[in-house]
Amino acid sequence: MTSEAQADGGVRGRVGAEGGEGVVRFEARCAAVVEEVWAALTDRHRLQQWLGDLRGDLRQGGAFTATFTSSGWEGTGQVEVCAPPHRLVVHTQSADELAARFEVTLTPDGGGTALVVEDHGLPLEQVAAYAAGDQIHVEDLLAHLAGRPRCEPRTRWAELHAVYLEQAATLG
Repeated sequence: MTSEAQADGGVRGRVGAEGGEGVVRFEARCAAVVEEVWAALTDRHRLQQWLGDLRGDLRQGGAFTATFTSSGWEGTGQVEVCAPPHRLVVHTQSADELAARFEVTLTPDGGGTALVVEDHGLPLEQVAAYAAGDQIHVEDLLAHLAGRPRCEPRTRWAELHAVYLEQAATLG
């Protein structure tokens, strides 16, 4: 991993490359306790409030289909690891994208939670676009946990994409 992104909204993002594929990593801290963050990530009703529609099984080995509101992503997923309330790993696939691995790790941090989100297996030439979209999802999660509305995704994506394009250029 290389190239740390401009910190924005409390989210630090980095783009990188591993084995010829793009990787993005985000780190953030939120005031909510680990169990509250976990519930926002795994309860269908809560997911619908900040991420989008998810149908299926979020337990280990479970399969699901999803449509994400802010990014418009539609696809399927398989839960590889579901270790409440600290670690969730899913493999995702959509009609026009390669399979990817999305991992969330939650760690108690004082009275709140340290959140780490990684997205692996991305097309290297599109890593900046994925980073911008993924960061919007992380920011929407944090807004949900703080009782704030989601961002306006098109404007926010354009802002973030410019930052991540600069960083992706250093991956050469």
